[in-house]
This record gives sequence, C-alpha cells and structure tokens, in this order.
Amino acid sequence: MFCLLPPTRLALGALTDAQIPDASGLFNLMRNLGGAIGIALIDTILYGRTLGHAEALRDRLIAGDVTAAKAIGLSVKLFTNRPADVSDATAEAYVRPMVEKAAFALSSNEAWALLAFVALIGLLCIPFAGKPAKSSARP
Repeated sequence: MFCLLPPTRLALGALTDAQIPDASGLFNLMRNLGGAIGIALIDTILYGRTLGHAEALRDRLIAGDVTAAKAIGLSVKLFTNRPADVSDATAEAYVRPMVEKAAFALSSNEAWALLAFVALIGLLCIPFAGKPAKSSARP
C-alpha cells in the first residue's frame, strides 16, 4: 500500500533519535533559505528585466515594427494610420500601459522558464541520490 510521508519524515527517517534534532533544524534552515533565494531570483527577474523589455518594445514601436504593435495588443490599423488630431503625448499615454503589461508578461515568462530549469535540474539529480545507509533507524 502506498502512503505519503511528510517531507521531514521522508528526509529524516533513516536517522537515529539522537541525530534528529540537529538534522531537523538543518532541514528547516535549508528549506527556508531555498525559498528566500528562490523568491529573490524571481523578483529580480520580474522587476529587473521588465524595464529592458519595455524599452525594447518602445524602440521597436518607434521604428514602426508592426509585430511589436501586435505583441502589445495595439490595432494594426490604428498603429499604421494614426489620426492626425492625436498628439504624441496622447499616443504615448494610450500605448504606455500596453507596453508595460507586455513587458511584464515577457519577464514572467522568463521567471517561469527559470523555475522550469531549476525543477529539471532537480529531477536530473534524483538518480545520483544514494540510498540511505542502514542503521538503527526509528520504525
């Protein structure tokens, strides 16, 4: 019969009663440290890369790239035939939220790609994890 064990029981199940307090503290420290580093990496990608993506999209729009207009959700007809009575400031105010949203979406994709890469590395490391040594472990 298959039963799910809590992560601490799975990680510490092969240890003796004397080793468990120290190992439990180390397990919790590493779990919290890994979470903090992971959140910091994702935050760095999300907010560090968004500005670069926004600038790249802005430059492409200024250059007249229709695919950039499509990428941010701007009508191609409106992009290619801007009404004469619309000022540059009005056009920028209209397009800016679209560019920011698209840039954040690109950064989010990069963050998800990083998470997938880390998960893949973790899965590839599983075969190298040795079996625990047989000792006088708890039942």
